[in-house]
Amino acid sequence: MSTPELILVCVVAFGASWLTLISGFGLGTLLLPAFILFFDPIEAVMMTAIVHLLNNIFKFSLLFKSINGKVLLWFGVPGIAGALLGSNLATSLDESIAYTSKFGGSYSEVTWFSVAVGILMILFALQELLFGRFSFKTKPAVLLPGGVVSGFFGGLTGHQGALRSMFLLKSGLTSLGYVATGTAIALLIDLTRIPVYLSSMDTAVLTNVWQELTFATLSAFIGAYIGKRMMKKVTFRAVQWVVGILMILIGLALIFGLI
Repeated sequence: MSTPELILVCVVAFGASWLTLISGFGLGTLLLPAFILFFDPIEAVMMTAIVHLLNNIFKFSLLFKSINGKVLLWFGVPGIAGALLGSNLATSLDESIAYTSKFGGSYSEVTWFSVAVGILMILFALQELLFGRFSFKTKPAVLLPGGVVSGFFGGLTGHQGALRSMFLLKSGLTSLGYVATGTAIALLIDLTRIPVYLSSMDTAVLTNVWQELTFATLSAFIGAYIGKRMMKKVTFRAVQWVVGILMILIGLALIFGLI
């Protein structure tokens, strides 16, 4: 990888990490396309997963005092079971293709699953931003199945953050509690799904990309650190708008085959 390419990856890792600390998701979604520009898909998946895991560990060390234990218990722990099922299914699932999308001269196949998730994310975001809000606080009856569903789709597709945010936005958390608890849950999901992914891949390729992994991870750490300092000035309503807009953009990207 040339120096300009390495700088690009570092900039993406920094920006995505900063953004994901405020919104609760986005690092894997934004970093994977950057790695795919320069590496084979299997290498890009493994590199993104490693940076995502290490960054979640770092964010956890910054935010653990603000974690809501009840939400972590009733949402995060069931998410482990969902992630285990989803990640195992992801290694063998033959997804049904809805249509082929063309952007910039290249074609991509869009699955029915991506279309469904994209539409769901857009509708949820519009409801949150335009049509009022409701809150179920921390009722286990809602958090438990929500954790299983979020963990399952996180293991299946890797897009765990946006689905998790659908539930955590309604759980009555503060802005810092929302990000801290989401980070802890994401860490649990990563520790569950990544070993399953790696068990079906040739991890020897990672020895050739240690430099890129190191710089991307350090850039993500810096982004998370700066984002954490900014959280004290961010209201929860601002977090809701950031999350809502990102969910709409990611939903559209899924529908049009951009991610």
